[in-house]
Amino acid sequence: MAWVHRFLNGAYIFRHYPKPSASCPFLGTRFAYYCSSSLQKPEVAPGKTSCQRNSEGDLQGHHQKEVVLDITSPEEKPEVSFDKAIKDEIKDHFRRLKDDIVNHWIGPEGRPLHEVLLEQAKVVWQFRGKEDLDKWVVTSDKTIGGRSEVFLKMGKNNQSALLYGTLSSEAPKDGESGRSGYCAMISRIPRGPFERKRSYDWSQFNTLYLRVRGDGRPWMVNIRGDTDLIQRKNQMYSYFMFTRGGPYWQEVKIPFSKFFFSNQGRIRDAQYPLLLDKISSVGFTLADKVDGPFFLEIDFIGVFTDPAHTEEFAYENSPELNPRLFK
Repeated sequence: MAWVHRFLNGAYIFRHYPKPSASCPFLGTRFAYYCSSSLQKPEVAPGKTSCQRNSEGDLQGHHQKEVVLDITSPEEKPEVSFDKAIKDEIKDHFRRLKDDIVNHWIGPEGRPLHEVLLEQAKVVWQFRGKEDLDKWVVTSDKTIGGRSEVFLKMGKNNQSALLYGTLSSEAPKDGESGRSGYCAMISRIPRGPFERKRSYDWSQFNTLYLRVRGDGRPWMVNIRGDTDLIQRKNQMYSYFMFTRGGPYWQEVKIPFSKFFFSNQGRIRDAQYPLLLDKISSVGFTLADKVDGPFFLEIDFIGVFTDPAHTEEFAYENSPELNPRLFK
């Protein structure tokens, strides 16, 4: 019984010892916790927190962060509800349909009619986030076996779109294609509720307005009209855009009367003016046969009305070239 008495006396001494951590490895975790909990904690002035409380809070916060982590095993398959996805999609389309109906009664695009009629300029596309890049698609001759590459990403500080890549005019070795070397960037066709096609109405404007910065290469600006005829899917209106190169931005203004008509990449003898009430997409094409890297940085794309420009159509027609216009 003597050793029991000594052990109890030692426990009483350790209980009042100011450094209980020295006895923790020998007396076990529970006894060490009991010893540390019985110590008198220093008083803290009101409005201040002690270092021990801060450390305990940090440990608890760290523990909570570790607990919140949800690591999904690759063997586990996430639960996907097909019915729920269909219901959410239908709700979203009906919500967009409701917004269209309300905006139609208010005015074009949900704005009063007098604001639309007095509008002199309008920004159609600007690049301030990833959702703005999703409205565009890039393509190159790689789809037909070529070696050109094109990419699209956000520019510096997320204030512009950077179109870059490598142009290669080497023809694909398939025995069919004789020419190659193009890269393009095309806007997606706008969609409404239930995937209904939409179009842009630019009939009150007369000039295309761009703010770009390039490397000195010439680009082709293409505008497509809205059509459901498969015979007209390759028809577009085009005009040239010459970039200066260097670190400075340039503002490009192209009157719609300057755009010439082409079909399947060939300029037609019979020219027609561009109909601005149904525009489906705008694109940029590079095909200058100069192999190597390129880039084009775009700030925004818009339209505006230039009162000094009174030209309706820049190209001459004659009964021999376009007899349908002279009937």
